[in-house]
Amino acid sequence: MTELGAVFRPQLPPERLRAVTRLADASGLEQLWLWEDCFREGGISTAAAALAWTERVRVGVGLLPVPLRNVAVTAMEVAALHRMFPGRAIVGVGHGVQDWMGQVGARAESPLTLLREHLEALRALLRGERVSVAGRYVTLDDVALDWPPDAAVEVLAGATGPRTLRLTGEAADGTVLTAATPPEGVRRARRLIDEGRASAGRTATPHKVVVYLLAATGPDAESRLRADLTAEGLADVPGLGAAGDAATVAKAVHRLTEAGADAVMLQPTADEPDPEGFVRFVAEEVRPLVS
Repeated sequence: MTELGAVFRPQLPPERLRAVTRLADASGLEQLWLWEDCFREGGISTAAAALAWTERVRVGVGLLPVPLRNVAVTAMEVAALHRMFPGRAIVGVGHGVQDWMGQVGARAESPLTLLREHLEALRALLRGERVSVAGRYVTLDDVALDWPPDAAVEVLAGATGPRTLRLTGEAADGTVLTAATPPEGVRRARRLIDEGRASAGRTATPHKVVVYLLAATGPDAESRLRADLTAEGLADVPGLGAAGDAATVAKAVHRLTEAGADAVMLQPTADEPDPEGFVRFVAEEVRPLVS
């Protein structure tokens, strides 16, 4: 079955999160995803709060920008979430928006090298290994977690370009694709990810692909969707987003899953007037139409 969820966008103030997460839990939503966008809300802090306020919904963070984070701190925080809320946290890492990284003095000369080193060290630490590494960006000297996760943890990575997509196949357990990815982009991403998996000898293990889908419903859905796409410079890209009723949105989800997506997270527009209503729409109206 296709995994389906919704996004709590950080354009909303953090004090809105509690009501949205509780509704997500009560409505049967499978997953609620959060973003660590500069300079809005921290990913781990909001995820911990969302998990504490709920009982069953899975909470994803997509993505934690690796230039902002020492890998040991990332490992400690991710491990703590998994021990406190077993099986409910989903964490992805990524390059971060380079302009934002530059604003805080964290822009890497080689984002690809940094992401590779971070992924390799993070996954090893979360497996409970003792790690010593002296890389270009990641340095660990005999580091191990006192409290590693009790079970295996998937680490996802965000990607857009070909080299990063291949890297996620080589070094991550799954890939997160932005809402700028149409169905044909998902097919292309799958091919590149599989190239990376093959080069690393990882074809025997599954690799999850998560795709964000910009969605809007209600009487002004089309205009809000168009405004969001225009603001991102994506208005002329065919096949992006869905505006309309549950059937319309479900068809867009199906197009992405047929192209290779394992999970689709419905992303409301930045000016969504009713975040709680959007979560209810995803859980109660779209979910029954998505096989």
